[in-house]
Amino acid sequence: MKPGDHPEFFRFPAPEGRSRESTIALTAEGHFMHDGAPVEHQKLEQAMHTWVSRHPDDGRYILTNGYDWTYFTVEDAPFFVRHLLPEEATDDTPVTLVLSDGSSEPLDPAKVTESPDGALYTWVKADAKGGPFEAKFTRHAQTSLARFLREDSSVSCPSDQRERESLMLNHARFAPKPRDISPKK
Repeated sequence: MKPGDHPEFFRFPAPEGRSRESTIALTAEGHFMHDGAPVEHQKLEQAMHTWVSRHPDDGRYILTNGYDWTYFTVEDAPFFVRHLLPEEATDDTPVTLVLSDGSSEPLDPAKVTESPDGALYTWVKADAKGGPFEAKFTRHAQTSLARFLREDSSVSCPSDQRERESLMLNHARFAPKPRDISPKK
């Protein structure tokens, strides 16, 4: 049993002379920074992606490895869709998201949103502690999505509507809704 499994773990005070606040930040591109400098150790950065969670009391983002925890800043989304599986698409192939923490889960087209600048987001980890979490598609993942999209021939769109409004993804309409940019917890 890790200390993080104790029900009061997140209520314990910081070690003597320390703070639970940190200068760690997760950038909008999915890279960790500390004191304004990139975390250069690749394995450490990979581990940090697996430590992302929310504080159970105040909902703020934290990094926790089960032995200690700290608050950190999330500039955009706490998780990132790194790539999509399978590599080859067919009409009936379900799309699987591979996330920045190494986990994977099926893509639900109804949960995809779009920011004003065209970046795609989705909701993931609904069953995780503190979930669900927002995940931003990396440029690679977003462009890879195109191979799974099919035109919906049953829908006739007026010429003034955007073409993507008549796209299908695994027999579901693919029309991302505007991203809700309300303040994050």
